[in-house]
Amino acid sequence: MDYTALKDQCVEWIRNWFEKNGNGCCAVLGMSGGKDSTVAAALCAEALGKDRVVGVAMPAEGQSLNEADLICDHLGIRYICAPIGDIVKGFDTVRASVKEGFSHQTEQNIPPRVRMAVLYAVSQSLNGRVVNTCNLSEDWVGYATRWGDSVGDFSPLGGMVVQEIKGVGHALGIPARWVDKIPDDGLPHSCSDEEKFGFSYETLDRYIRTGQCEDEAVREKIDRMHRNNLFKLSMPEHFEPELS
Repeated sequence: MDYTALKDQCVEWIRNWFEKNGNGCCAVLGMSGGKDSTVAAALCAEALGKDRVVGVAMPAEGQSLNEADLICDHLGIRYICAPIGDIVKGFDTVRASVKEGFSHQTEQNIPPRVRMAVLYAVSQSLNGRVVNTCNLSEDWVGYATRWGDSVGDFSPLGGMVVQEIKGVGHALGIPARWVDKIPDDGLPHSCSDEEKFGFSYETLDRYIRTGQCEDEAVREKIDRMHRNNLFKLSMPEHFEPELS
């Protein structure tokens, strides 16, 4: 695949989107230190100019910046650090009210939803548009938090699988240590995404693009995850009255 051509297509798409939906606005995105936010920021910088891209690092308590500050400096974009530890602690009253119903998954989904609220506060303050940094591979198996990292105003990576994003990252000239970084959720003592899935991104990407997966158990797992998480990819369904 010609990743330079793919990069150029995406850059042009971003420019066109902003002409229609925010001419003169800046792109605001959460910077996790991972490849997706790094590549998305670099694409926006090439499409709009470095002065119109704002990277926001939002570490929770116990999380590092994961080089988000260094990445923004390398890309030449504006950098904002807004730690969310105190905001997350504010959910203690909710935890106390819900008690045993407050699950580990509930706990893990609070920071992504807090981060999205922060991003929209920054975006509204700076005349911006929020970048969704999810990719097709993660979306396919529902690896995103509903109304957290799953949302945004536009999604430059939403049609690309992980292998394609890496190729675009290299075409952009981003250092390999950021493009090829092993993806994880950034939580203390956590494992990689692929360890959680039980299969590799390469296997998932190949299945998405070609429909081929020799391991029947893995194929069935991917299909099940895809079916169970399709609701995350659509807006809420609404009742349509039959008016006479």
